Amino acid sequence: MKLQRYEGNPILEPDPLHEWEALNVFNAAVVHHNGLSHMLYRAQGLDRVSHIGYAVSEDGFRWSRLDRPVFSPATEFETRGVEDPRVSRIGDTFYMVYVAYSGTFYQIALARSRNLITWERVGFPLPGELNKDGALFPGKIGGRYCLLHRRPPDIWMAYSDDLLHWTDHQIIMRPRPHSWEALKIGAAGPPMKTDRGWLFIYHGVGEDMVYGLGAALLDLEDPAVVLRRQAEPILEPLEEWEQQGDVPNVVFSCGQVMLPDSLRVYYGGADRAIGVATVDEERLRAFLDGTE
Repeated sequence: MKLQRYEGNPILEPDPLHEWEALNVFNAAVVHHNGLSHMLYRAQGLDRVSHIGYAVSEDGFRWSRLDRPVFSPATEFETRGVEDPRVSRIGDTFYMVYVAYSGTFYQIALARSRNLITWERVGFPLPGELNKDGALFPGKIGGRYCLLHRRPPDIWMAYSDDLLHWTDHQIIMRPRPHSWEALKIGAAGPPMKTDRGWLFIYHGVGEDMVYGLGAALLDLEDPAVVLRRQAEPILEPLEEWEQQGDVPNVVFSCGQVMLPDSLRVYYGGADRAIGVATVDEERLRAFLDGTE
């Protein structure tokens, strides 16, 4: 399975008229709700403090954004930023797992919303632990919430009854030596439920410090079981705007949208702008069925 870039990329770029997003916009979560696509994206101004902005789209390609962030640093643990949002809908509530960065320490934090614009902080799922790339499964598994996170260099999974106390931590995926993901791996957007398993997009970093995206399929009942994992990346930085920016040679995703005829993966390029790449239903089905 390979993603095909949208010819109009990048779809969102820094806005010099807004001080808080004048330098970089990247690493966006996207959810489809009430017939619209909603984007929560990381943004930086010249002070390099990260905020989270909001944009909305009817077609998933052309976006209108608010002129103010919807989530900004507000605690001592976030003085240098709120970063890399990943949004999951559970029931009638949206949960955002993000990275709280103090300037010297980063950790996973959790917020919730009913409308994707007004957010309430919930707490720290793994308090005091140097950790990032957290993503919630969009629903309980075996009666419990399920969280992906990263203890470098591996992807881990944990379970909870209340979203704050997490147990049964286990490694589900490790980097593969001598490959595009040899150095470390981490979750992209939250896994998506299909009839074949949980479709899981993740990022990997090679020894050359190039960031790419990969795909795996996790078991529906026990997502710690990896049913399938593609050897080659589904997206690598090839375009100039993906290779040159604030951090070179990066494609990094925090969210995707599954539609009846395609999968859209939204990603940051070189930590500077946001693009989208797609795969059609036929090729996606081939991956899910193991025939590709």
